[in-house]
Amino acid sequence: MRATVIHAPHDIRVEEVPDPAIQQPSDVVLRVLRACICGSDLWAYRGESARQPGQRIGHEFLGVVEEAGSEVTGFEPGDLVVAPFVWSDGTCDYCSEGLQTSCPQGGFWGSVGYDGGQGEAVRVPFADGTLVRLPAEAASDDRLLTALLALSDVMGTGHHAAIGAGVTMGSTVAVVGDGAVGLCGVLAAKRLGAERIIALGRHQARTDIAKTFGATDVVAERGDAAVAAVRELTGGQGAHAVIEAVGTEQSMRTAVGITRDGGAIGYVGVPHGSGTGLDLSVMFDRNIALRGGVAPVRAYIPELLPDVLDGTIDPSPVFDLSVGLDGVPAGYRAMDERTALKVLIKP
Repeated sequence: MRATVIHAPHDIRVEEVPDPAIQQPSDVVLRVLRACICGSDLWAYRGESARQPGQRIGHEFLGVVEEAGSEVTGFEPGDLVVAPFVWSDGTCDYCSEGLQTSCPQGGFWGSVGYDGGQGEAVRVPFADGTLVRLPAEAASDDRLLTALLALSDVMGTGHHAAIGAGVTMGSTVAVVGDGAVGLCGVLAAKRLGAERIIALGRHQARTDIAKTFGATDVVAERGDAAVAAVRELTGGQGAHAVIEAVGTEQSMRTAVGITRDGGAIGYVGVPHGSGTGLDLSVMFDRNIALRGGVAPVRAYIPELLPDVLDGTIDPSPVFDLSVGLDGVPAGYRAMDERTALKVLIKP
């Protein structure tokens, strides 16, 4: 079969790789219908996260079960399913507590020796604990299928940030970052009942999506100017809940600066220097809480799925460029150059 591999920074290729096969009785083999490129994939693409030459890549996908191992009880060939970005056994203490990302037997797609999501098929370990079944009729609805793909990562990650930030009915929320996760954070905050949502971003195409998703205000400034603008919008106090969806020093400094005393920051941006943006003495003095981390999206899919199916939330607009497998290298370039927000892959 064909799949995406990374050989070196800025060297993404689509190559022939061995077909996936059942290796353990708890596995399934899944034929990929939709996948995508994540902003976090760009860290490897840029050489800021180490990868072995020829390693597979991609962690967001949905598709149809082609073959099921002898111990799989929840799925059979022909089932339409979505895969969260981490596989998990579904039986350990962490899985039972809804923290599947800490499952001792779990792992990330594209890890050394494992399939990545940006290909024609994937071997899924621990299928019963990992996959979530989707309605079969969704396979013929292109828009719905695209919206459902967001449940594999960005929608659940935006929701995780909103939960970490303590978004409640009637609260004021600020979102730092206008990437797909930040935009899904806006959507999640709206779903949780936020009254005011301030989106920080300077790319109009993205802030237009933020407004569609429920943002009431847009702040285009950065750094100290952004802090001043948010504080002006909030009577000098800042936001009750702040979503940090970038992971840099500047984004974290901004997040702390715009949080209301007694408020909380939900951080889900993959950390790339964000630790240096934290001043614990400031957070201590102002009673600011910090919660977040890698999102256990498997725990959130059952909650979010009905709202996607009935159209209450529709994250599909975050996908603004669609490519086939041959177009994946160009898709990486487009996201790296910020000419695309999030690239949809149709193998």
